[in-house]
Amino acid sequence: MSIDALVHGVRAADRTVLGRALSLVESTEPARQTLASELLERLLPWTGNSLRVGITGTPGAGKSTLIERLGRTLIDAGSRLAVLAVDPSSTISGGSILGDRTRMVHLSGDPRAFIRPAPSGSTLGGVAGATRESILICEAAGFDVVLVETVGVGQSETTVAEMTDVFVALTIPGSGDELQGIKRGLFELVDVLLVNKADGDNAPRAEAAVREMAAVLNLWRPPDHQAIVLACSALTGAGIVEAWDAVQKRLTQLKTTGQFQPRRRQQDATWLESLLDARLRALFLRTPQAAEILARARREVLAGTTTPPHAVQRVFAAVLQAMRL
Repeated sequence: MSIDALVHGVRAADRTVLGRALSLVESTEPARQTLASELLERLLPWTGNSLRVGITGTPGAGKSTLIERLGRTLIDAGSRLAVLAVDPSSTISGGSILGDRTRMVHLSGDPRAFIRPAPSGSTLGGVAGATRESILICEAAGFDVVLVETVGVGQSETTVAEMTDVFVALTIPGSGDELQGIKRGLFELVDVLLVNKADGDNAPRAEAAVREMAAVLNLWRPPDHQAIVLACSALTGAGIVEAWDAVQKRLTQLKTTGQFQPRRRQQDATWLESLLDARLRALFLRTPQAAEILARARREVLAGTTTPPHAVQRVFAAVLQAMRL
C-alpha cells in the first residue's frame, strides 16, 4: 500500500490497514523501516492524545483477565481502547504463542477495542521492539486509551515505564513473601500497585498484602510520586473501577504539577537513543568486514581459544581500520 493509503486507512481506523501499518513498523528490513519512518512522520499531528498505561506483573497475576475486565468497563463508559500485548519469544525457535486474543474473548469481538499481540523477540524489558511506534499508530487511529501489557516476568520490565504515562503492576496474595514478587526497581517506578485475586478465601490475604505493601512501597518515593496500593478481583470485577480511578488520579497529578509534557518529551529522547543503538548495531552487522570478522571471532570463542571481550576488541579494531576511522 502507498503511504497515502496507509495514512488514510489508519485515520479511518480500518482494521485491515491498521494491521498492515503495525506490521510495517514492526519490520526490521531497512527499506520497510524507511517507509515506517515516513508513515509515523505523516501521522504525527494526530498522535499524543491518548492515555498510555503500562501493565506488568508476576506470572499468573492475571494481567490478561484484568485487562479484559478493565477494557469492558472502559468501552462501556465510551472509551475506544487499544491493547498492545507482548508475549515472550522462545529462545530456541524464536516463536511466540500470541494467545491474548483467546484470553480476551469479549474485547476481541468488540469494534470499540483493538488487540494487537506482538512477540518480544530479543528486546529486553518486557516489551516488543516496535511498541513505541505501535502506540503512535493506535493514537492516530483514534484510540483514546492504549494499554501496554508486558510479557509478565515481573522483575525487569521497567522499560514500559519509559513509554507510558501511568505504570500499573499486579501481584497476588498467598504466594509466600509478596514483597519478593515485585522487586525494588519496579517499586520505585510503579504508580498503581494492584493485589489481584482478592476474592473468596483470598480476600483477607489480599487486604493484608495491601497493608504490608502500602507500608513499605513509598519508603523510597518522593512526596509527589507516592504509589496507590489497592486490592481487586479481575474475576468478579471488585475494585476495578477504583483501580481505574487511581490511574486517572495519577494522570491528573502529572498534569497539575507540570510533569506530564516533560515526561513525554523525555520518553521521546529515550526512544531516540534506543533507536540509535539498534540502528548502529544493525549497520555494523551489515558491514561486510564486520560480518566476516565476527564470524571468525565467534568460531574462536566457541573453540575456547579466546575470550568474548578480547574477540570484541579485535572485531572493532579490524572494522575501524577497514573504515579508516
